Amino acid sequence: MITKYKARARKQSGASARHGGEFAGPFRRSGSEASKLHEPQVVKTATAVHSGSKLKIMVLGGLEEVGRNMTVFEYDKEIIIVDMGLQFPEEDMPGIDYIIPNVSYLEDKTNQIKGVIITHGHYDHIGGIPHLMGKLGNPPIFMGKLTAGIVRKRVEEFNKCPKLNVQEINENSKLQLGKNFRVETLRVNHSIPDCFAVIIHTPVGTVIHSGDFKIDYSPVNDKPADLNRIAQIGGQGVLLLMSDSTDATHPGYQISESSIGDEMGKIFEKLEGRIIIGTFASQLSRVQKLFDLGEKFGRRINLQGRSMNDNVEIAHQIGYLKFNPRILVEDHELNRLPDNKVIIIGTGAQGESNAFLRRVVNGEHRSVNLKAGDTVIFSSSVIPGNERTIQTLRDVIVRQGAKVINYQMMDVHAGGHAKQEDLKLMMRLIKPEYFMPIEANHYMLQAHAELAEQVGIPRDKIFVADNGQIVEFQKTGGQVIGKLTKEKVITDYVMVDGLGVGDISNIVLRDRRVMAEDGMIVIIATIDSKTGDIIGNPDIISRGFVYMKENKELIQKTRMKVKKIVKDHNPHTQADDDYIKNKIRNDIGQFLFSQTKRRPMVLPVVIKV
Repeated sequence: MITKYKARARKQSGASARHGGEFAGPFRRSGSEASKLHEPQVVKTATAVHSGSKLKIMVLGGLEEVGRNMTVFEYDKEIIIVDMGLQFPEEDMPGIDYIIPNVSYLEDKTNQIKGVIITHGHYDHIGGIPHLMGKLGNPPIFMGKLTAGIVRKRVEEFNKCPKLNVQEINENSKLQLGKNFRVETLRVNHSIPDCFAVIIHTPVGTVIHSGDFKIDYSPVNDKPADLNRIAQIGGQGVLLLMSDSTDATHPGYQISESSIGDEMGKIFEKLEGRIIIGTFASQLSRVQKLFDLGEKFGRRINLQGRSMNDNVEIAHQIGYLKFNPRILVEDHELNRLPDNKVIIIGTGAQGESNAFLRRVVNGEHRSVNLKAGDTVIFSSSVIPGNERTIQTLRDVIVRQGAKVINYQMMDVHAGGHAKQEDLKLMMRLIKPEYFMPIEANHYMLQAHAELAEQVGIPRDKIFVADNGQIVEFQKTGGQVIGKLTKEKVITDYVMVDGLGVGDISNIVLRDRRVMAEDGMIVIIATIDSKTGDIIGNPDIISRGFVYMKENKELIQKTRMKVKKIVKDHNPHTQADDDYIKNKIRNDIGQFLFSQTKRRPMVLPVVIKV
């Protein structure tokens, strides 16, 4: 599948072949044309344009949230996909593990899907793969070496996932996917190695999908992005840039990962006790610096969390993490080492309930307990919505005699996403005709759109879309015209809860929220099947609503209300179970609200004897 263009490509100039090479010639502009960034222009293509054919782009996830990233490109009954991620649940989604994209638009087009390209190995870009590849006909899937290792490890847990046709790519890969899509990859920097921007050559022009990126001139265990090549691609003519907006609201430049290691080193020099570090399992560049510092300061390293151990093992096997395995120490050996010879690295810097750090703080970990003299470093920024959870976690840590260091106190975290000045630099290098911010909440997309205007992209050529909203490009009268249509494909949440995928509806979620907020009350009424009269007093069970022993008067009034509801039915007809249940549910719900201003879930049970 990984091919190079042949006869025509070999006729390109040497410079063209070096920088994006075989595809470059047909998209080149002269110097005077390149300087006229926003003048209408004909974007020449190497493939014949079918009359009436349109390039359709639709984002199935990632335009209204951070996560669930998945983008579909469609031209003349051929489709390629970039990324297939998950989104972690919001606070109002009790019990939900995560959310994946809705692919119903693609399910009757599986024979048209020519390939899936994965930009990097974070779960918001790969997490949907085990659930969706079977539904999509299991097309070939292309990704970097490290990403492939992480994906293969993840799909082992999913029996229903078909055997994937994974093909590894690098920054020199060139893919011919169907007749209409020719794809190059461009290495970019992020917080994990093997990250790529995707350059898609289509019959109507070149589209660049940035993936997650930042501009790091001294990355850890990675090569910096080739800015010369980026500029050269821009000079050849780019129809559309789709760019990461996660940090579009943050001014300035993103700091380098290597500078975090320097800052950490200054901290380590002053610490005598154990050092416990919470970070993301995918922050492998950070983990590398911690291994380096462990060796420098003579500390052994203990890894905590399955995802942390899996990622370190995969990255070490393929040479992306470099360390002497003897530096690692197992749990049972920790107590034999002096405190000043230990670094513990684990997950849970976001306060996740089952992660390593939370279990340590709660005293539930089998081998690590907090004690005076420990220093806990939160080496990650706070994901919006987790502020209170993390603050509570820090409070408990300090109460147990340990110290806390976080990114707000000193530079112990570098983000993986470009900030405003980096984003503007990327736009100036690529010089796109059209621009589309992606991968963020809507206000971040809008902030990125404003940056695009600042660098000179006309407002009518900036598309701030919603999930599922179709963007079209069509060659008309010698020019390629793009528009943000009003047409949308389905992008509803598909929620994963345990082994269930998509079986949790909004109604179920609503019920969970009601029970979480106001509790529930169960009313059991026993009725004579012949007369319809109630037998005895109704039984009432309250869970999360009121404590029954302290609210005897309310419970008694509720019983009397239920007896009256049952008694008031037509004595000449048999008692209708559904009618009585609905009557109890509605009337008791209104009564309890009038008494308490709460709306518990009312569950009526009618037993006929």
